[in-house]
Amino acid sequence: MMRKFFTLLISSAFLLSACSNKENWQLQPEKRMAVEAFKPIPADFKPRKLTVVSAGDSLTEGVGDSTGKGGYLPYLKSMLEKDRGVKEVDFYNYGVKGNRTTQLLKRLQTNEVRDAVQRADIVILTIGGNDIMQVVKDHLSNLQVSTFTKEREIYIRHLTQIFDAIHQENPQVSIVLVGLYNPFMKWFSNVGEMNQIIADWNHASQTVIANYDNAYFVDIVDVFDHSKQNLLFTDNFHPNDKGYERIAQKLQDSLDERAIPDLEKRAFTASKEEN
Repeated sequence: MMRKFFTLLISSAFLLSACSNKENWQLQPEKRMAVEAFKPIPADFKPRKLTVVSAGDSLTEGVGDSTGKGGYLPYLKSMLEKDRGVKEVDFYNYGVKGNRTTQLLKRLQTNEVRDAVQRADIVILTIGGNDIMQVVKDHLSNLQVSTFTKEREIYIRHLTQIFDAIHQENPQVSIVLVGLYNPFMKWFSNVGEMNQIIADWNHASQTVIANYDNAYFVDIVDVFDHSKQNLLFTDNFHPNDKGYERIAQKLQDSLDERAIPDLEKRAFTASKEEN
């Protein structure tokens, strides 16, 4: 079963590469952000405008989205603008299919993306899936689970550099990292190796996030694992329309519960200090 599974991984790696652009650690506990109780919103409260930069790979670009409008972005925009505390949300989409952490880091150095990050209230990232698939392509002749463990350390380093680059441009921005999911789960639910690899890389992401203020992890594994509906596009890798809508819902829940209240607290604190 292990050999059959990695044969599927190899075939899938070549499929995904066709749509790509050219170009012993100790687990830390998941970061928990305490959210203080807020008083009811006063009647004269003025809803705020949010600027959100989305960057990363094909999940941000929206591969598999039949509307071609950017995957989860239009769903999330609609959900957020229904909130009383949000008047309008401007999204800037810098997703590029096939991007790995190294390529995202390079794009964060461009003037266009740097300027957008400087103006952003929130940066949402989808990254890491292509790093895993690159491991498959680079080790076709001798693919072992241990190889993913070694490459995970490199992923941690690159992700840290990405967070540092964003904070250098905007120390007050909230960074939301969308976790990885296992697209093989539907077809090989009895194969635990890839599930464990995805879980390990997601935990690695959380160890990075734990080192930063105003950083949040959104786990989407359960979105796909526990759904009775088909949430994948015809390539059996990327989400379909319903899959992107479910991702948007998970993001909204996290933003409403943690990131946006934290933004309001920081804005309130800054206003008091100015006065």
